[in-house]
Amino acid sequence: MRNRLISRLLWLLLVMITASTVLTGCGQRGPLYLPEDAEERDHNAR
Repeated sequence: MRNRLISRLLWLLLVMITASTVLTGCGQRGPLYLPEDAEERDHNAR
């Protein structure tokens, strides 16, 4: 009985972690890049 409860809780935890990981990626668009430094941005604007 106790093993079944632990197994069920672990399964639920796994499902919740997977769902939160998938949902975190939703709505993220565009290329992944590192933002430019402020100095480079100011230099390019001139």
